[in-house]
Amino acid sequence: MKMPALKHLASGMLFLSTALLMSACSKDDNQGKARIQVALTDDPGDFKAVYIDVQEVNVNYNDSDDNGWQPLPGMKKGRYNLLTLVNDKDTVLADAEINSGTIKEIRLVLGDDNWVVTNNGDSIKLQTPSGQSSGVKLKINMPVSGGILYKLLLDFDVAKSIHEAGNSGKYILKPVIRTVLEAQGGSIQGVVLPAVLPSAVLLLNGQDTVASTYSGIGGAYFLKGIAAGSYSLHYISIDSTLKPAVKQSVVVETGKVTKIDTLTLIR
Repeated sequence: MKMPALKHLASGMLFLSTALLMSACSKDDNQGKARIQVALTDDPGDFKAVYIDVQEVNVNYNDSDDNGWQPLPGMKKGRYNLLTLVNDKDTVLADAEINSGTIKEIRLVLGDDNWVVTNNGDSIKLQTPSGQSSGVKLKINMPVSGGILYKLLLDFDVAKSIHEAGNSGKYILKPVIRTVLEAQGGSIQGVVLPAVLPSAVLLLNGQDTVASTYSGIGGAYFLKGIAAGSYSLHYISIDSTLKPAVKQSVVVETGKVTKIDTLTLIR
């Protein structure tokens, strides 16, 4: 998206609604939290379709406490055909704020609506061993830092996960999943003054707006999930008597929070 001329954007700020002003002034309570996206992908198997019934994704920060599981909010429950998630395709199961720290384990909880469609076109319900009823536990043991966006890829190996039960015509599901957790970018944190009224903070790559936010209480702002690179930061106050400002060469690194020196707008 191209950024409009600064003077036009500054003028437009005068017409922001009361609700927007109140929102801009509210404190961002999630600055100390990390954000995680859990995505599902597949290594293919010799079937026409494989449907798994995903119900929950849980995280645990303590590998010695089986009661420490925390469900990720905003889960997209439902049946997923794994064989549509091949050739570097994936689908996001959850996108949530989580506490910083070291994630010890992830648990994928499946329902009982799991099916396989054979190459002959037969739809057969997958049998799940009783030991899997509490979910598939996957070791992670990786730290996550506040303000950073992470992507956890669950790579479901269909060929190793589905077994034919002799000549019974039944199939058993014993999930074999590889996990890959990677930071997806960095973040930018700073303060713009005066803080009587909010300021718009826009992050640009050349002429393209990459991200934007408004300063909150005390003039603080926070931009998350920014790809590594060099950017410019543009500051425009709601108070039209204050001059806009630009900070060039803002460097963002993957997995890190770039802290910007406090900037004061002048008249």
